Amino acid sequence: MEILRYLWDANQVLVHIGDYPLSFLELAGTLTGLASVYYASRASVLTWPTGIINQIFFFLLFYQVQLYSDMLLQLVFFGVSVWGWRNWQSGLHHQVPVSRLSRQARLWHMLVLVLITAGLGAVMTRIHLWLPAIFTLPAAFPYGDAFTTAASVLAIILQARKKLESWWLWIALDVVAIGIYWAKDIRFIAAEYVVFLLMSVWGLWQWQKLYQERAVQQEKVLN
Repeated sequence: MEILRYLWDANQVLVHIGDYPLSFLELAGTLTGLASVYYASRASVLTWPTGIINQIFFFLLFYQVQLYSDMLLQLVFFGVSVWGWRNWQSGLHHQVPVSRLSRQARLWHMLVLVLITAGLGAVMTRIHLWLPAIFTLPAAFPYGDAFTTAASVLAIILQARKKLESWWLWIALDVVAIGIYWAKDIRFIAAEYVVFLLMSVWGLWQWQKLYQERAVQQEKVLN
């Protein structure tokens, strides 16, 4: 039990990097998160199992630093990851080409993003009053955290459908998340999200190439 407490307690220092105390929980979450994003950029099915492991670590970490929207997000991620893994298993995802949303669909997704951010942010500003036994401290950055949560849900669903716009959402939420995590003094996670941002830009570029290659192939067929 003492070993488990050491592994899951975000205040237990595994190693110091300069003057920064790094816990096992933060390190494990960072490494598995990087692996999941890397596999996603390569459109590899391994993005889903590594993502599930990452979600377990981040659920425990975000609870302890009062980022409750991010904590609850991991439960959504878990369900979507199981669904995405099932859709992509046995190489079936290769049959689904990279595509784009229609203009109307983009507008609907933007509206959903705004509504979820506003609603979830309002809930998180009060959740410590409604459930004080579970959430003993007020939520940190409730609306910023709600935005990254809402954008993440939409992004991972679009990713599972191989929609190009998923990477634009990842890029936007990565920028906001960097600021939040740095302000919460989980700087290793903030640095991870800088890497996520770069990998998301790379992933967008990779998927854009796949989209353009398919467009060229379709044009050749039509001609």
